Amino acid sequence: MTPIALGAHAPDFNLPGVDGKSHSLGDYASSPVLVVVWSCNHCPYVQAYEGRLMAIARDFADRGLRVVAICSNSTVTHPQDSFERMVERAEAKGFNFDYLRDESQDLARAFGAQRTPEVFVFDADRRLRYQGGIDDSWENESAVTKTPLRSALEALLAGRDPSPTSTPAVGCSIKWNP
Repeated sequence: MTPIALGAHAPDFNLPGVDGKSHSLGDYASSPVLVVVWSCNHCPYVQAYEGRLMAIARDFADRGLRVVAICSNSTVTHPQDSFERMVERAEAKGFNFDYLRDESQDLARAFGAQRTPEVFVFDADRRLRYQGGIDDSWENESAVTKTPLRSALEALLAGRDPSPTSTPAVGCSIKWNP
């Protein structure tokens, strides 16, 4: 499976969120930049990046940026990624972004998502402008030297093209239903 192509429109969705509401792509229409990240509860890579994602959501909030995390993992093989456990984790960690459940895994397939975390950044027209990783050191935040996600966000919010437009996503594979 390959990710959607740069410049492609974001696939539409309507998914339940841990806040008890349904969320669709249109709910984020007023945001000049939308970050969609594949996530889950159990993956150590995701766990290492949760604080950084919350910092990005906080640091760019006043500029209209929205972050949406989506869990598509199988609950047959990974019950810790169930919707109920997602609600618990979001509350315990104080997530400042929407956390949605893709039970059917249809949205993960539509995006071509392969990893957790894997980031897809869309401009105001909801065209893909950046895809891939968050930074270059998942294990040690103090060792980070490259921040391609933050760089892409800064570029887009300033009206420039991001460079690079993609980087490798490092993380766990999405756990597909058996």
